[in-house]
Amino acid sequence: MFRRLARLFKINRRLRRENENVLRVKLRTDQLHAARTRFAMQVLTVLFGAAVVLFLGWRGVDWAVREFVTENPAFATKTIDLQTEGVLTVEALRKWAVVRVGENLMSLDLARIKRDLELVPLIQSAAVERVLPDTLRIRVTERVPVAQVAVLRPSAGGRYTTVIHLLDATGFVMLPPDRTMVADPTALQIDWLPELRGVNDVDLKLGRQVESPQVRAALRLLTHFERSAMFGRADIRRVDVSGLEVLAVTTSTGGEVAFGSNRDFDAQLRRWRAVQDIATQRGKVLSTLDVSISQNLPARWVEASSLPAPPAKPAKPAPYRRKNA
Repeated sequence: MFRRLARLFKINRRLRRENENVLRVKLRTDQLHAARTRFAMQVLTVLFGAAVVLFLGWRGVDWAVREFVTENPAFATKTIDLQTEGVLTVEALRKWAVVRVGENLMSLDLARIKRDLELVPLIQSAAVERVLPDTLRIRVTERVPVAQVAVLRPSAGGRYTTVIHLLDATGFVMLPPDRTMVADPTALQIDWLPELRGVNDVDLKLGRQVESPQVRAALRLLTHFERSAMFGRADIRRVDVSGLEVLAVTTSTGGEVAFGSNRDFDAQLRRWRAVQDIATQRGKVLSTLDVSISQNLPARWVEASSLPAPPAKPAKPAPYRRKNA
């Protein structure tokens, strides 16, 4: 009996210790949970307070920007200083820029204005800047055509009409400006531009650069020609680009000069000048000449008196005139 009571006593004591341990663990768990809850509430309180402060700060900054900058009458645009060295009118440029007097200068999207202007094929680049407190300054650089291409396009009634495409020195394709875009009617006179023949119509995409190697070579030839000693002594009227490695040039006197499209144009132009000087000394005019080779140049000339006077060359518009001409 005594042993049984002792055993029961031990069991009861062990149970009490286990219960006490369970109570202590539960107490620690409840305390930890409460601590975590208090910490989470503190974090949420701080985050909410920060959000409120940020919101109020943002609204305050937004109000200040609108009140003192973007809606401030002191920054209303009074002058649109728009200039170009080309042929386009200020009215046309202002229309493409989509800006008006009275708009808030600080709220204007300068990047958008620049992008809209440069999307016009006739415009090469545009610079836009604010001049505080009330002036918007725009400087436009227009594309300068160096050649023209006549393309037949279908029109009403099953007929075809000739559409002139202009190319600048980089091969960028554009159409001539409309009468409403220019102040000087002479800007629409493009007869002085050399004509490129043999151009594939597929290569002519408005607002894109021509990819044809022969067309690009012809444009480089025209650029080198305007900087050469032959400029002013001869006039290139046509360049045939249908050959694989040869550019066939026709002058205003009807002479034909063959250039190698993959050779040094400056050297070939110097050969042309040397032969031209000899012909002039002898009172003759070149009929045919091949400058694509460096020696024993095949040439043929005729008496200058036997040829009719070449047609008068239309004057170039001033913006497109050679700088030292």
